[in-house]
Amino acid sequence: MIYKKISELTPMTGGVQPITVAERQARVEKAQLLMARSGLDAIYIEGGKSLKYFTGVDWWISERPMAALLPAQGDIVYICPGFEEARLRENITIGNEVRIWEEHEDPHALTAGVFKDWGLASGRVGLEEYARFFLFDGLRRELPHATLVSANPITIPCRAYKSSAELALMQRAADITIEAYKVSVGMLREGMSQAEFAANASAAFKALGVQGGIGAQFGQSTAFPHGSKYMEFLKEGDVVLMDGSCTIDGYFSDISRAVVFGSPTQRQRDVWEIEQRAQAAAFHAAQVGAPCEAVDAAARKVITDAGFGPDYKVPGLPHRTGHGIGLDIHEWYNMVRGEKTPLTPGMCFTDEPMIAIYGEFGVRLEDCVYITPDGPRFFSQPSPAVDQPFA
Repeated sequence: MIYKKISELTPMTGGVQPITVAERQARVEKAQLLMARSGLDAIYIEGGKSLKYFTGVDWWISERPMAALLPAQGDIVYICPGFEEARLRENITIGNEVRIWEEHEDPHALTAGVFKDWGLASGRVGLEEYARFFLFDGLRRELPHATLVSANPITIPCRAYKSSAELALMQRAADITIEAYKVSVGMLREGMSQAEFAANASAAFKALGVQGGIGAQFGQSTAFPHGSKYMEFLKEGDVVLMDGSCTIDGYFSDISRAVVFGSPTQRQRDVWEIEQRAQAAAFHAAQVGAPCEAVDAAARKVITDAGFGPDYKVPGLPHRTGHGIGLDIHEWYNMVRGEKTPLTPGMCFTDEPMIAIYGEFGVRLEDCVYITPDGPRFFSQPSPAVDQPFA
């Protein structure tokens, strides 16, 4: 296969359609409908991915609370540090009320004041799953008669099922990631460090118009699912295990490839092909209505039938087969034993079983899947062969 050079790449972000205000408003309305059904009076959304999901506001996490408060009926109110108000208002497209706290003031008291104004001093308030403990603790102190619970019954059913617009963004992210892979794999050379590989991949993503990265492990360190702490240098005959992603309008790709630098041994080829069959089995198990755990069971059966494992034992598959993906690279739902949630159109997840053999090498193939009414579809096409990483 002939690979492009970084200098031959051009941006692939043209024509990307970001999530519209109308879609975000529909998300808010769905959340409010779920709140009414669940008996929640309001939810607290800290700055982070759920805030971006519902409001479009992209805000980093710091010790200064910034949040959106969403009642079951009515409009969002934002809590914001006073010196950040102007910047927040530049980003607001859903709701318009901002209540500020100055540096010497208690932001939890301000937040509690909003709930009290809504008549919810003793209401049921949900906190989204990434809200930090000190925020919960502050609200508990200021709203002693309120019931503070998880907002997971609201946020997860909203975020776990992607719209056509979200799927299009994830598809573009996957397409760009594959192009970055093609260049990066073509630049593998004897003696290369993992750091050099990562730098090449970063440059490829930049040339394609996005920020992204691909990490690589060489040789025996490929048996560790997230790599070793030691820097490796590429040698003839090494397995190269790569894991890469980028984002488009905040939506992630997540793709892994495993190749051999040089000619694969029969052992490497055999293990790679078992892994390929496991990934394919997981995909075919991902039918509408099947429980998420069926995906993991299908992949794990191929690997254990080949003599590895059983369960999470190594040599074998030491982790779940996949995880949800979207605005966070790891979202609900997981493809793991015990997860009974049925697969439903709009759900997206990684298909990434692994065969880890400590002291030898590891092989993981990862492509993301989305569920349609007619069954599963890949965002990126799986590797056809150990010496042909791209379809």
